[in-house]
Amino acid sequence: MKKTKFLLIATILTGIFYGFTLSSSIINPEKDKLLLEVLAYVLERGHYDPETIDDVFSESVFMNYIESMDGQHRFFIQADLNNFNQYKTKLDDQIKGSELEFFDYTHQKYIQRQDQIKAFYKPLLERPFDFSLDEEIDLDYEKMGYAESLSELKNVWIKYFKLSTLGIYSDNKEEELKKHKLDSTYVMLSDVDLEKQAREITIENMDVYFEVRSDLQRKDYFSIYLNAIATQFDPHTFYFAPQEKERFDTNISGKFEGIGARLQKKNQQIRIVEVISGGPVWRDKLLEVEDIIMKVAQENEEPVDISGMRIDDVVKLIKGPKGTKVYLTIKHVDATVEIIPITRDVVELEDAFAKSSIILKGEKKYGIIHLPKFYIDFKDYEQRNAASDVQKEIEKLKKENVEGIILDLRNNGGGSLQTVVDMTGFFIKDGPVVQVKSTGGKKQVLSDTDSSVSWDGPLVLMVNEFSASASEIIAAALQDYKRAVVIGSKQTFGKGTVQNVIDLNQIISKNTHGDLGALKLTTEKFYRINGGSTQLEGVKSDVVFPGRYTYIDTGEKAQDKPLSWDKISPASFQTWESTLNFDYALEQSKKRIANNSYMMLIDEQAKWIKSQQDENTYSLNYENFINERKNRIEETSKYNKLDEFKSPFKLETLKVDLPGLEKDTDLKESRLRWEKDLSKDIYLYEAVNVLEDLSHPIQKTNILAQIKK
Repeated sequence: MKKTKFLLIATILTGIFYGFTLSSSIINPEKDKLLLEVLAYVLERGHYDPETIDDVFSESVFMNYIESMDGQHRFFIQADLNNFNQYKTKLDDQIKGSELEFFDYTHQKYIQRQDQIKAFYKPLLERPFDFSLDEEIDLDYEKMGYAESLSELKNVWIKYFKLSTLGIYSDNKEEELKKHKLDSTYVMLSDVDLEKQAREITIENMDVYFEVRSDLQRKDYFSIYLNAIATQFDPHTFYFAPQEKERFDTNISGKFEGIGARLQKKNQQIRIVEVISGGPVWRDKLLEVEDIIMKVAQENEEPVDISGMRIDDVVKLIKGPKGTKVYLTIKHVDATVEIIPITRDVVELEDAFAKSSIILKGEKKYGIIHLPKFYIDFKDYEQRNAASDVQKEIEKLKKENVEGIILDLRNNGGGSLQTVVDMTGFFIKDGPVVQVKSTGGKKQVLSDTDSSVSWDGPLVLMVNEFSASASEIIAAALQDYKRAVVIGSKQTFGKGTVQNVIDLNQIISKNTHGDLGALKLTTEKFYRINGGSTQLEGVKSDVVFPGRYTYIDTGEKAQDKPLSWDKISPASFQTWESTLNFDYALEQSKKRIANNSYMMLIDEQAKWIKSQQDENTYSLNYENFINERKNRIEETSKYNKLDEFKSPFKLETLKVDLPGLEKDTDLKESRLRWEKDLSKDIYLYEAVNVLEDLSHPIQKTNILAQIKK
């Protein structure tokens, strides 16, 4: 019997694969069987907290895969599900045996249903829609069952077509009304013509939809199956097919063209989950996390409805050469819908580096350092990195004689662990920063060993729901040392895990089946120096701000199958010896927030947003559809007052930065826009107040009382 030996790979997995040989199933020449066996092997032996591949696991994979293939219940019918159910508790055995029976059967059935729908969608769209009927559609896919027959499935598609056509019809009719209002002699298109025009666009959208799907091969669907398995271990463990691995490598290098946003399919909708620092979306504040992309249009073309598309297909529509435009129809978190033009561009790295500004409040001077991410050149740490850049900004602010510093980590998704350890050291004498536990249970304490302190004055850290990973490490450490006040959302993102990318081609010594791709694998877990994990719980702010996402499930807790929170023994450390008045600062801040009319309005807006997130029913009647849209606009207009806020302090560019900015007009414009935005940032306004209160004299009676305690 022929045997193929697995090679040792990556330090984190050294020793795990020793002595392993492939089973006899490798005699089968099919690449998919090899890939399934290699994937299962690495997951079971390399993952930080591996799942037991049993019947329970099988059922989870089954549901995950079916939802990934047809989460909107537009292809399979109930009879298909009934036939699939025979495999519900057998997938663990098929995975262990590298068998593809379930995948082959479901894939063939899916292609069959897809071909049937492709054949009937144009005939269904030949008949005009009646928008006067009192109909509605419910898009709560979790509660929606499957059609009992192909005939019933056609009715499901008709409702989708009608909703799509109604949206186009109402937009076009609104344009006609505007034209007539501007020019009373303008002859408007009739409702019949507008309906026909809208229906033709829906047909074109479906043509594009199936054209994109026709490019998909069996291997694309197999990747979906493999990820239905991989993501059972945790949401950050993910299989990359060869072409996806290339895109991943490009993205982490920071050099790519596009709109500068990361997408994720969540609840069957394409959502923005990260705005990439330095990209066009980030620079112009065009989109926010949790915004939903509904349609994509190229310049001078009709928009394509992306409902039901795979995320890779959506990415293909959005990406394009630098300088070209893409038009996204966006449903914002407050339920408002608008078309946003975005000029594709290369992510500007310079714009994504650390930068600082002076805040002038009366006679007092403070500094703010904004860090979008923890960047590093892994090949040469002496080159530009987040830690060295922040230290330079600290020194520049010290020369300006600032009385306090704000480190802004909002929306910072993390990055290099080495830079965050070094950076924490700028604010403490020395000691542990974070504890890391690896696959196999080995614990390591990463410490700052440099006793020098770059900044020993008042310090505030600003965070939000999207401050993750490395951002959470520094926030947790400085909070545990009682070195800084952490202000922001109720808690940070809650990602306390580390992933390594494993090249699956290096697992076996002889691979004649072509590129196997790679696996992003969770191999470590972070712990605070007090012993608690940042996983799920994140870092809880000392001062909590109301925010637009307050009542929405975000962060790690909103992911499927996240690793659990736990704790280990604390590291040995001593809290910061400080004369700063933390108690007074926190007490005063909470009073201000509770009585601030803008903060109250933000909280009211957050509750409205939550109510809209739970709304899944849409009218297919034109009058009702328009009224619902008007009501949403009227409701959200009351929150326009938030745009009126302006801080009483002044922001000033550091003099030392001016010569460099004068040489780069784009960078100068970006810096001025950043400072202008900060002047309207109510959260920064409160952060400055906290900095000021930290220096408030501590009452001697309070010190005596503490001594008595």
